[in-house]
Amino acid sequence: MHDHSAQPDPLHATRTLAKLTHPALAALLALANAGPAQAARPLNTDDARIVDPGACQLESWARSNRDSTELWALPGCNFSGNLELTLGGARLHDAGGSHTMSLVLQGKTVIKPLTTNSWGWAAALGGANDPGTGSRDVYVYLPVSLSLMDDRAFLHLNLGAKREGVEHRKQLTWGLAAEHQISDRVGLIGETFAQDKGRPFAQLGMRYWVIRDQVQIDTTAGNRLSSGAGERWFSIGLRLLSPPFLP
Repeated sequence: MHDHSAQPDPLHATRTLAKLTHPALAALLALANAGPAQAARPLNTDDARIVDPGACQLESWARSNRDSTELWALPGCNFSGNLELTLGGARLHDAGGSHTMSLVLQGKTVIKPLTTNSWGWAAALGGANDPGTGSRDVYVYLPVSLSLMDDRAFLHLNLGAKREGVEHRKQLTWGLAAEHQISDRVGLIGETFAQDKGRPFAQLGMRYWVIRDQVQIDTTAGNRLSSGAGERWFSIGLRLLSPPFLP
């Protein structure tokens, strides 16, 4: 969760991705050899899976906040069999007419593969470079997933940390999500996530497979818990999955 910050400004969360400077974080990337990013759109809480070896995906969405609109595109591919690399970004338009860009880079590998009615976990490392502010943030997190009801339901837990490039502040991050497939094409999702001691955010949404395992659309609505209308958001997204084609 590519993708996907404590504020409903995932741009701030996105600024958690690019210049990998700390040796310990670099070591985590070296683990990479495995498991879709972000429990797949539209969850911010990631899952313990990656796209199939040799395959790619594109997660894209538009998000409407009270005073801004965000456009996201995060393509990712699994080149080696157990390392999913995502490189993309976002463009934010605020009510004053200004624009902000954010570039995103993430690597993710599976440590214990998730299997039916069992659990698995992975590791992800990323960074974000915001040319508008010069911010370069870095983050790391561990997604843990639990399969229930013969893969009709999943629970996901994320624990991690990030270092903000501008303020040089380190913060803990967490997320808890559930997804339930109510039919062959329709699924429901819900989650809560936060960083450090700030009030958590929560969102609910649904997914629909236009073409099973290839084309998916989704929509969500969310807000900060115990907050007014100022931090509400609505999103609609498109996810494309390819068959394996890379050498």
